[in-house]
Amino acid sequence: MADLLRLLLKVAEKAANVARVCKQEAPLFQLLVQEKTGDDKNKKFVQDFKTLADVVIQEMIRHDVGVQFPDMAEFIHGEESNKFENGLGESVIVTVCSTEEETAALLATVLDGDHTAASLLAKAIHQDPATVEANTDGLTVSLSPSELGIWIDPIDATSQYIQGREKELEEGRLSPSGLHCALVLIGVYLRSTGEPIMGVINQPFHHKDPAGGGWKGRHFWGVSWDGINVCSVSQPKDGEDRGLSVVLSSSEKQVVKDVLALLCSSDKLMYASGAGYKILCVIEGLADVYILSEGSTFKWDSCAPHALLRALGGGVVDLTKRLQMTSEGQDHTAELTYHEPDTECKGADRWANRGGLVAYRDCSKLNTVIAALKGKL
Repeated sequence: MADLLRLLLKVAEKAANVARVCKQEAPLFQLLVQEKTGDDKNKKFVQDFKTLADVVIQEMIRHDVGVQFPDMAEFIHGEESNKFENGLGESVIVTVCSTEEETAALLATVLDGDHTAASLLAKAIHQDPATVEANTDGLTVSLSPSELGIWIDPIDATSQYIQGREKELEEGRLSPSGLHCALVLIGVYLRSTGEPIMGVINQPFHHKDPAGGGWKGRHFWGVSWDGINVCSVSQPKDGEDRGLSVVLSSSEKQVVKDVLALLCSSDKLMYASGAGYKILCVIEGLADVYILSEGSTFKWDSCAPHALLRALGGGVVDLTKRLQMTSEGQDHTAELTYHEPDTECKGADRWANRGGLVAYRDCSKLNTVIAALKGKL
């Protein structure tokens, strides 16, 4: 497991480099945006975009993990189709080739013959990043790669990535929108039960380098399995209860907003973009709970951060199931799982978290919001 974690941290940093390369070339970035249609379209948004950066990152992770852990190759799933249509209307299957030159040649067909842009992307794909440090002491987990699967969200909060608003982050506070909401998410789950057991989150656009002006990122990771709970984020400190804080989507149902407004002070009911970023806010302790009443998130959104929350003593539950339960303990039967599609749905909707979700670190905070929402939804 330590080897797998180190590899996922490495490929997540490579993914962040690809995202930054795509973002810094304005003419290139205009070429990268393609609207999703049909079964791949997220019904929540009027426009939901797929970028070549998404596809390249996903296929790069699939390639690198599959090479080192071939038993996992058939169980590496992602948000995106790797079929991309270029400006000539030609459909191209995007894959990572064995050499940088071959990958550049393939990408050039997607980029309408723009060899300069294709070479920049291929270099980022094939270039190993600097070593990503992680204290993996204690990760003697008795699982083999043949028991595991992976969910990849190559760039969560794609709309924020595309819009590219640069905002200064204030330490200890969440920020509702901007490039920092765009995350690379890699989650590992147990194939037999769907439990999330390992997660890596990379935030490619955390701050600007004062010297060079380029973007610098940061990463988070966690492992939770069989009594082992290790996370790069510190466990919450015992101390004074400062009241409930909740983060929501601005498009959340009004009834949910109204109920929570009675529980939270005005500065503790917050809004932010990106499902992954909102769960990260809970992981970091910037919010106690993230609530979403609609089924507009997917397994790739929640798998990685769910593993980190489990390592911290929290979790992510299906809101609908949790509202139907009578017990208030930390009953894991309502926890999201990641191994089975909804056979009644098609396309991306097969992997939707259809019952909504609640992400939490402290079970008592979960119980508070569930009690308030019972009978309201």
